[in-house]
Amino acid sequence: MTAPHTPSSAGATSATVTPDPENASTGQLVGQLTEQITTLVRNEARLAQAEVTQKAKRLGVGAGLFGGAGLFAFFGVAVLVAAAVLALAAVLPDWLAAVIVAVVLFAIAGVLALVGKKDVEQAAPPVPTQAIAGVQADIAAVKKGMAR
Repeated sequence: MTAPHTPSSAGATSATVTPDPENASTGQLVGQLTEQITTLVRNEARLAQAEVTQKAKRLGVGAGLFGGAGLFAFFGVAVLVAAAVLALAAVLPDWLAAVIVAVVLFAIAGVLALVGKKDVEQAAPPVPTQAIAGVQADIAAVKKGMAR
């Protein structure tokens, strides 16, 4: 004589057996919901971690390549500056050509510094105001929904 086949005799846990929602008690439904939300959150966290890791690797490679490009651009500009000095040296004394090019470079640096300072002042404080407003709107909507 064999025992009737039940979930407990098969070694299954209550987590793997999901009763029919129409026949399940409220406690069982709440338990299932909690378990499903926990699984969903864990899976989403794993997915987010994998995505961030992949993007961080790409960001690192991209930043390295961008840094290399910047270095070579700097050398290119340095050669152009030397060419400008040599071109002026053809009609002026060498020292005067170098001084003229240096003054022009300092003037460009000054203009860039002023424009950069203006942009930094407009960006301060570095607080994500749009994101904060979005979160506050979400909280207000949840509170409004809970009040019903």
